[in-house]
Amino acid sequence: MAGIDKSYPDAAAAVADIPHGASLSVGGFGLSGNPIALIQALLDQGAGDLSVVSNNCGVDGWGLGLLLDAGRIRKMTSSYVGENKEFARRYLNGELELELTPQGTLAEKLRAGGSGIAAFYTRSGVGTQVATGGLPQKYDAEGNVVQASAAKDVREFAPRGKNAEYVLEESIVTDYALIHAAKGDKHGNLVFNKAARQFSPPAAMAGKVCIAQVEELVEAGSIDPDMVHLPGVYVHRIVHVGKDIEKRIEKRTVTAREGH
Repeated sequence: MAGIDKSYPDAAAAVADIPHGASLSVGGFGLSGNPIALIQALLDQGAGDLSVVSNNCGVDGWGLGLLLDAGRIRKMTSSYVGENKEFARRYLNGELELELTPQGTLAEKLRAGGSGIAAFYTRSGVGTQVATGGLPQKYDAEGNVVQASAAKDVREFAPRGKNAEYVLEESIVTDYALIHAAKGDKHGNLVFNKAARQFSPPAAMAGKVCIAQVEELVEAGSIDPDMVHLPGVYVHRIVHVGKDIEKRIEKRTVTAREGH
C-alpha cells in the first residue's frame, strides 16, 4: 500500500484528460466547498459541452459560474437555480438544459451511483411534476418548452404499516468528480471542514474518476481512521492547493454592535 501515491503536481495536471462532452459531479453548496482550483484549471484547459451535476451552479463569476459564463456547460442537474442570474438567463433563453431535482434526492442519486445501486424509491416529489413529468428542461429562444421531464414510475409501499406512494429515481454516475476537502493523505483519504462536507462525499462517490483538491496534504497513515469522512477508495487524484486558497462568502451578514 505504501506505493499508492495519488497526488498530482497541480490542478492543471489533474484535469488535463477531461474531454469535451464529459459529465462531472461537483461538490459544494452555494460557495461552501467549491473546488475552485480544479474549476479554474478546467476553464483554462478548454473542455466544453459539459454535463454537470451539482447542487447549484455557483454564482455569477465564481465557482461553476466561471464555466457557465464561458459557455462551457451544456446541461446542469441541480436542485437550486437562485443567486446566479446568468444561470437563469441561459436556461430561460434556451442556451442551457436543466434537470431540476429535489435536494435530498440529488444527494442520494449521487451516493447510490457510487454505491452500485441502480435506482431507489423515495417519497420526495410524489404528487408533483417531479413524478408526473412536465418540468421544463429546455426552452427555445422564444421561450417555448422544447423538452420536458418524463413521468416516473410510482408505486405503493408500506414501510411503516400504511400504504404510501413512492417515486422511482435512477442513480447518477459521472465520468469525473471535482471536490474540495480540508485535509487529505496521499492515498486519497479525505477530511472535510464543517459545512463543506455537504455534497462533496456523494459527488466524489459518483465519479468514475474523482479528483480532490485539499488544503493540507499529509502522508498516508497520518489521519486517524476514525476521522476520515471519505475513504481513499473513492478518490483517484489529489492536489494540494494550500490553506490560503481564496474562499468567497456568498452572502455576508453582520449584526450592528450596540453603540456603533
